[in-house]
Amino acid sequence: MTTPSNAPRHKASNKTLQIRHAPHLASGMSVDQIMRNVVVALLPVSAFAVYVFGLAAALVLGTAVASCVATEQMWCRARGQHSTVGDWSAVVTGLLLGLTLPPSLPLWMVAVGGVGAVGIGKLLFGGLGGNPFNPALVGRALLQAAFPVAMTTWPSKRGALGTLFPSTLTPPFCKPAYDTVSGATPLADWKFSQISVSTSDLFIGTTTGSTGETSSLLILLGGVFLIARGMMSWHIPVAILLAVAVMSSGLHAWDPARFASPQFMLLSGGLMLGAVFMATDPVGSPMTHLGCVIYGVLIGALVVVIRVWGGLPEGVMYAILIGNAVSPHIDNWVQPRAYGTGRLPHV
Repeated sequence: MTTPSNAPRHKASNKTLQIRHAPHLASGMSVDQIMRNVVVALLPVSAFAVYVFGLAAALVLGTAVASCVATEQMWCRARGQHSTVGDWSAVVTGLLLGLTLPPSLPLWMVAVGGVGAVGIGKLLFGGLGGNPFNPALVGRALLQAAFPVAMTTWPSKRGALGTLFPSTLTPPFCKPAYDTVSGATPLADWKFSQISVSTSDLFIGTTTGSTGETSSLLILLGGVFLIARGMMSWHIPVAILLAVAVMSSGLHAWDPARFASPQFMLLSGGLMLGAVFMATDPVGSPMTHLGCVIYGVLIGALVVVIRVWGGLPEGVMYAILIGNAVSPHIDNWVQPRAYGTGRLPHV
């Protein structure tokens, strides 16, 4: 059959259907806008870390960000792809990684963590949206496995703003030189010596520990800022903190001499940073509200179990990574029903 010469012809459309992986944004805001807001939310706690630990903390944070951004840029150039550095996700990963590290960590180790966080934790899985685990925690886990002594050595005192710790500029593959007396985190003091730290010091941040353990107050304010702007689900951090509070309250009521108070468990270590800025990663967390609650309760319970009965005083990193691994299964367990049908089969 022929088409009459005067019949209307359909013009070929130059539009293409683009199918993309997570994160899917429904708010109309782009990824780079959201990531920039996360950076803004992290700036107060980062600045306070520099105030507490001095120039060494600034160099740790700067090295972590620079190594993450450089890794992503070199990866894109090597593959002949358009640079994705402009979405600010590498900057967020670098800041979060730096905040999980000891302020006295040698800078070359920090750079190794940045390469691992972006190269292995993110780009190896296809880039932003394809990573099953939080990239910053992947980088920290690699450093924990490769340099366990350096990752568990803490400065015994605050650093002056213009001075460095002896270990900061240690050359690559050389043994770091630390202060004569090394400090311990509040969690380590409690776990191994039953020494407690005042709640006010933990809340404000005038204690030793990782760079991001400086101020629970500023971390919470950053989370409130993101929640108010519709860029973070409150279900996950609330579920994590409630699970820790309930479990630690029960244990403390059973044996106060053996188990720390719920206030201490909530404000010490990296719990606040992990609950607010890491467990809430939209790629590694469930999609439904019920799934987010289950995910948060699981992470909070694991934090308490590892802190109380594990060999290490801290368990936030491992709890979130395990939660990331379970997250797809939680989505399958609590997937909503299509209207008028039964529950969909698991995929």
